Amino acid sequence: DPRLEGWPLMSSPFPTTFIIGTYIYFVTSLGPKLMENKKPFELRQLMAFYNFSVVVLSLYMTYEFLMSGWATGYSFRCDIVDYSRSPTALRMVRTCWLYYFSKFIELLDTIFFVLRKKNNQVTFLHVFHHSIMPWTWWFGVKFAAGSGLGTFHALLNCIVHVVMYTYYGICSLGPAYHKYLWWKKYMTTIQLVQFIVITGHIGQIYIMDDCPYQYPIFMFIIWLYGSMFLVLFLHFWYHAYTKGQRLPKMARNGISKDQ
Repeated sequence: DPRLEGWPLMSSPFPTTFIIGTYIYFVTSLGPKLMENKKPFELRQLMAFYNFSVVVLSLYMTYEFLMSGWATGYSFRCDIVDYSRSPTALRMVRTCWLYYFSKFIELLDTIFFVLRKKNNQVTFLHVFHHSIMPWTWWFGVKFAAGSGLGTFHALLNCIVHVVMYTYYGICSLGPAYHKYLWWKKYMTTIQLVQFIVITGHIGQIYIMDDCPYQYPIFMFIIWLYGSMFLVLFLHFWYHAYTKGQRLPKMARNGISKDQ
């Protein structure tokens, strides 16, 4: 997309790949080694600021996604990429880039785990999710920023993040505020609904006649990603609520803060 010429990190996928590689190395190897003989950092105030900052950012991105198309003309069906330089199209491009960049900010989730010596929370699923999102979104922004089919999951994810990071923000304020977290049990439900809606929306591409979306491979990737986490969450839901077992640690620590 020539509209992105000169934008930060958009020249090639290598800067993004380098950042992700460094992140993976730090949270899985270097960080735990550096912290091995040190006391865990007390990061309560920093984490509260971080979590509520992500809430504000997610609210802003939600508003921008809505004003860039979702509340101003998208049909929720075959909305292809608008490559024009209209103010609305360029606004969506900026919003897509900001969403992509926000995924680097969210890498701090894992870094905080390492600095607090919560290494049991640095699961494969957690690291995989935080790594794959910015990498795949680089290609989405570079080639197809500005379509309804390609941004619905981002809009929904921003809305879910408002709820989730509000929860984590309150939690990070300390035990005195935990009485306000009575709605914790609904968090898994919110995430499950998110993946059901995303998978259903993107699945339309396979039943719509003559939808000329420019990059069908992106639709398959979104569908695959949504379906994969939908299956995982249904599995966790079954064991946690149907069989009355506690949610597996991987689910609680690996996925629930990821989405």
